[in-house]
Amino acid sequence: MKPVRVGLCGLGTVGGGTFNVLTRNADDITRRAGRPIVIEQVAHRSIHPDCDITGINATTDVFAVATNPDIDVVVELIGGYDLARELVLTAIENGKHVVTANKALIAVHGNEIFRAAHDKGVIVAFEAAVAGGIPVIKSLREGLGANRIDWVAGIINGTGNYILTHMRDEGRAFEDVLAEAQALGYAEADPTFDVEGIDAAHKLTILASIAFGVPLQFEKAFTEGIARITAEDVDQADNLGYIIKHLGICKRTEGGLELRVHPTLIPKERLLANVHGVKNAIAVMGDAVGPTLYYGAGAGAEPTASAVVADILDVARDIATDHHYRVPYLAFSGIDDGDNDLPIMPMEEITTAYYLRLLAVDRPGVLARVATILAEQSISIEALIQKEATEGELVPIILLTHRTRERQMNEAIREIEAMADIAGPVTRIRVESLDEGE
Repeated sequence: MKPVRVGLCGLGTVGGGTFNVLTRNADDITRRAGRPIVIEQVAHRSIHPDCDITGINATTDVFAVATNPDIDVVVELIGGYDLARELVLTAIENGKHVVTANKALIAVHGNEIFRAAHDKGVIVAFEAAVAGGIPVIKSLREGLGANRIDWVAGIINGTGNYILTHMRDEGRAFEDVLAEAQALGYAEADPTFDVEGIDAAHKLTILASIAFGVPLQFEKAFTEGIARITAEDVDQADNLGYIIKHLGICKRTEGGLELRVHPTLIPKERLLANVHGVKNAIAVMGDAVGPTLYYGAGAGAEPTASAVVADILDVARDIATDHHYRVPYLAFSGIDDGDNDLPIMPMEEITTAYYLRLLAVDRPGVLARVATILAEQSISIEALIQKEATEGELVPIILLTHRTRERQMNEAIREIEAMADIAGPVTRIRVESLDEGE
């Protein structure tokens, strides 16, 4: 059959990995696709040192690839928002199919991109945009297609998981482990997207859209980072039978859809609690299948390239299929029109249990006043840890509450922080059981 000709935009870590996988495994890929897949052209600013492009048509202009009449599939691996959006839309306008690993692009501009692709009858594939080499998008969109999804929860940023793992295993401070992660190349020089949950929120937005049939709505995702987590929080969570993970959670409730990324206490026996280092894992609860877990490398050159090349294979197989009969981009037909009325819930309306750590003067009546404030907001205490101290000294108080609404907890924390005997802000970490019965 006629070869599928690929234009590769970006030869950095993932682009270099994709180039090498396509060339190294060309025979196997050809047998699986039923036709050869040929790298027709590459566009790059720099070349990954492990990548030899000798004999390949190369350019520094990504739009030359997007408009090249000899190219069938444009692979966008340049990252970012604006240039990537312009590149992808140009490729679509020129009748090219698109494969991308760009979670930010899909989360923010995906609705526009999918609409343009539908109108033009081309494919946009993006498996590598979430959790690197883990095939969770295909699993959600196709493998679990018979299920009503109840919730999805995942460790979908390896940098944050690396930091929390080493804080727990070695008793180290956040800043210390972050510096190590940067030295090892796991964290960027500016780690904001990773440690503040923005990267995870991009990925969670995509997962939620596929799982629940809602348009991509990144701007409505709640994000909270891990920078305020201390070694003491990690230790106290362990004493209470929990492990702290930076989770992305989307959950169907009677009030709508929860869409949130934040530090979370989860029971030690849960599978997600035992995912360590830079690994990713996503748990999905379906009404028919029950709980399933998808685990593996969430980043890296060849793990991510594995997903990119798998998408190219899918495009090669479906390239002659009428677009009306292809699997919808986000699993549900009609999603581009926003016809699912499941609303994204405001964070203040979400209900969870809470871990609270406050620094209080060890004086009679302080704890009683804290308990009264919580009771006035209908918040009940499940567990309490208070270390001994000399009267008048500052002592940490650890509280674990039963489930309550975020709005009530916000008000309670505001009142507690206003107390004269409370020093500094209250640390609040949400608690999720992720139980199979939820």
